[in-house]
Amino acid sequence: MFRIESKIDPRSPEFQQNRDEYLKLLKRFKEILSTIRKGGPEQAVAKHRERGKLLVRERIDLLIDRNTPFIELSALAAYGLYDDGFPSAGIVTGIGVIHGKEVMIVANDATVKGGTYVKESIKKHVRAQEIAMENRLPCVYLVDSGGVFLPEQANVFPDKYDFGRFFFNQARLSAQGIPQVAVVMGSCTAGGAYVPAMSDETIIVRNQGTIFIGGPPLVKAATGEEVTAEELGGAEVHTMISGVADHLAENDVHAIQICRNIFESIRRHEYQPLETSPIEEPFYNPEELYGILPVDLKKAVDSKEVIARMVDGSLFHEFKERYAPTITTGFARIMGYPVGILANNGVLFGETALKGAHFVELCTSRNIPILFLQNITGFIVGKQYERAGIARDGAKFVHAVANAKVPKFTVVFGGSFGAGNYAMAGRAYEPRFLFMYPNSKISVMGGEQAASVLITVKEDQLRAAGKSLSPEDREKMQQIILKKYEDEGSAYFSTARLWDDGIIDPVDTRKIIGLAIAISQNKKYDKTEYGVFRM
Repeated sequence: MFRIESKIDPRSPEFQQNRDEYLKLLKRFKEILSTIRKGGPEQAVAKHRERGKLLVRERIDLLIDRNTPFIELSALAAYGLYDDGFPSAGIVTGIGVIHGKEVMIVANDATVKGGTYVKESIKKHVRAQEIAMENRLPCVYLVDSGGVFLPEQANVFPDKYDFGRFFFNQARLSAQGIPQVAVVMGSCTAGGAYVPAMSDETIIVRNQGTIFIGGPPLVKAATGEEVTAEELGGAEVHTMISGVADHLAENDVHAIQICRNIFESIRRHEYQPLETSPIEEPFYNPEELYGILPVDLKKAVDSKEVIARMVDGSLFHEFKERYAPTITTGFARIMGYPVGILANNGVLFGETALKGAHFVELCTSRNIPILFLQNITGFIVGKQYERAGIARDGAKFVHAVANAKVPKFTVVFGGSFGAGNYAMAGRAYEPRFLFMYPNSKISVMGGEQAASVLITVKEDQLRAAGKSLSPEDREKMQQIILKKYEDEGSAYFSTARLWDDGIIDPVDTRKIIGLAIAISQNKKYDKTEYGVFRM
């Protein structure tokens, strides 16, 4: 491979201005993240501690191996929703290491509305299980939840991917031989009782954990029987009488140690081999990304400058360097792992799509994971391009990406608009992970383009009725549309609704992608098979 030759001057005024603007975006992101990680309101946190319980992230820190990373997913789920009453959607999910094995952790935060579930909590829980299935990861459920948030029951109970999907997924995980361990550290009621009941092994904390299909108030209403929570479904009941739980713990710390002990006997399945190399830091400083990444998406960015600060040694073997330059394709290594990279350098033309499809085929034939770096306005439009078959050529690219069975990872480093989002492995194309940067934007098209289209449609409607749009009304309509697309296109709007797996600091990208590739090795890559390509 050859080292990418950077043309960036970090001392230039343009670079330094961009860096300063980007650092403001990053500062805001880290401030929001810091607030979110505090959990629920102070009184709820204090009450939680008074009960002798650890906070959710303290539990995770004790559970995973010391001095190993934890990739937290969708930390800003539900941000800006429910009057910000559900930080992290009341649940922490992510991947950590227990006795050297990568593990998916799903942990309720009881300081947030008693650990109850809203729509975003459920999406987050289900997404974690999907990742576990895709990557054959054992699961640990740290249960401390009151179940469904009843005021939102219509949005969380009846549909295919609502609350019941947890247990459907648990059954499928079990059938695939993927271990699941539940640690009941608080309430576990109603349908939530199936989480420990469907796990391979279950731990419950004395005088703290409870498991029951219907709690004391429901039992009284249904049968007239008066019973305490402990008598109904406490640790003594389930470890001595019902057999629903397998291990009795005296407190959180003891429960976590039992969980770690269980993982000593869990063995890793046969995994996907990859030819690795010694890890080499990028030749160029990754912090220079702050001066390169687009704060203003109208400014072009050479994606090779981004790649150079992300891959080992800044070394890159470019594929079709001289052909279709609006997409960069080539092979590199990240944290010692081989990876194929597709990165946008502009709009997608017909030849760009063909180049992308060809490169994806190379990666699948060689069993090399693919990293998509998105900064895409979409496919080219116009009479000339439609007649040349842009839809046909674009379809080839979409075919290749949709059917690629090697792990796909997507990072949006700029804009992600229109069908370009699809071709570059957007959420609908099932990348193993998809991350955003604080500056990222995502929507069906840019705000200015949307305003132009919608105003033109409105003017056509008025003209047909013999009316017209005044300059004042036109300006007002334009500003309303621009604001709507600015708000709904932001990375925060996206991540709050779990359209991605989280916003990350650009400097952390190589470590996160390296860990993601390592995680993907837990399951052998399936053989890629393609359908009919329109020639």
